[in-house]
Amino acid sequence: MSSPPPRTRWLEPDLADLRELTGHPVWHEYKLPVAADVLPPPDAILVAPATFNTLNKWAAGISDTLALCLVTEAIGLELPRFAQPYLNRAQAAHPALGRSVAFLRECEVNVLLGEGGFVPHVPKQDDVDAYLWDVALPT
Repeated sequence: MSSPPPRTRWLEPDLADLRELTGHPVWHEYKLPVAADVLPPPDAILVAPATFNTLNKWAAGISDTLALCLVTEAIGLELPRFAQPYLNRAQAAHPALGRSVAFLRECEVNVLLGEGGFVPHVPKQDDVDAYLWDVALPT
């Protein structure tokens, strides 16, 4: 597998740990249609942290990355679907987000936003260490 593209570079230091944890390669690019699947079929889909852009593209059915392709297919495959956003209050106030979240919830995506999930932070005052992974990944 080639090295990660720039959009996944932030994850590169953790790739070996993720491979060890899951027992599978971390896939970040499309495979050729004739190539064998290297991952087992999923039991569920979790999108976390789900950005403003990702939530809006998912709701619009845009699948211009491998990750978006997988989550848009998850709706049709009827897999259990969860999304835990990570965004600020200014983004959360944009009307497109409310429409996208409502549509995803109509599609039975459990969007963990608001009480009991992620509460948007003040712009430019985010605290990535405070992200509620325990809500997205309950034990």
